Amino acid sequence: MKEKESLFISIIMPSFNGEKTISSSIESVLNQTYRNWELILIDDGSSDQTISIIQSYIHQDSRIIFLQNQQNHGVSFTRNRGIAKASGNWIAFLDSDDQWHPDKLKKQVRVIERNPKVDLVYTGSSFFYSSGRQSEYILQVPKSISYHTLLKQNVISCSSVLVKKALTEKYPMKRDEMHEDYAVWLQILRDGYCAWGINEPLLRYQLSDHSKSSNKKKAAIMTYKVYRFMGLNELETFYYFSCYTWRNLKKYFHIHHAMGQKRNINIVDE
Repeated sequence: MKEKESLFISIIMPSFNGEKTISSSIESVLNQTYRNWELILIDDGSSDQTISIIQSYIHQDSRIIFLQNQQNHGVSFTRNRGIAKASGNWIAFLDSDDQWHPDKLKKQVRVIERNPKVDLVYTGSSFFYSSGRQSEYILQVPKSISYHTLLKQNVISCSSVLVKKALTEKYPMKRDEMHEDYAVWLQILRDGYCAWGINEPLLRYQLSDHSKSSNKKKAAIMTYKVYRFMGLNELETFYYFSCYTWRNLKKYFHIHHAMGQKRNINIVDE
């Protein structure tokens, strides 16, 4: 299907001390088969060679835009700053340690062209370690997901999302002490917008000892804060947090123990 030139995508990539990974992330954008995009890189006060690496790419491709925070403000502020600079009518997010399959944007655009009512498109994920070793676990995602199902388990990875810019402005990311992107997807679904899942691992997600999700206790607290932010009462919070805990135990077991035979596991139940 021919690409619609009117669908211009702004890719938001925040960075902080990402010298070891950011080149691979940028290259995965440059290798996209869908070409109608701009890449907005926002550095959040890096003290390593991240800025020098970014600057080396600016001269290679005119679609790359570089912004710098004078001090560290956190990922929510940084993503929102990128969105404010964006020229596209659709926003994609990519963290500076994750990577995209070359056809990721192309397949998401195809969904949007065929389904004009879609407001957000997300994809499945594969996982790899910082050492380069690939996990055999594949996160499968449902074609559609409801607000209440998403409360039980967040299967919408931020780096897999393509979403209308208007929604990122209506629901800006807030409060880094919780899963800021999860709260945005929940608000979008709660208010009746349409999300579509592509059940293919078009995102390669890096498992890092320094990520929010690597500290299970911290991740659980951040999920609890999302539920309270969404206005759930204590009973609702207890129910959905119990669902979250069980599904995440299954997820982390499969990620770290799926060796040898590739496992395609869907951990979301309607």
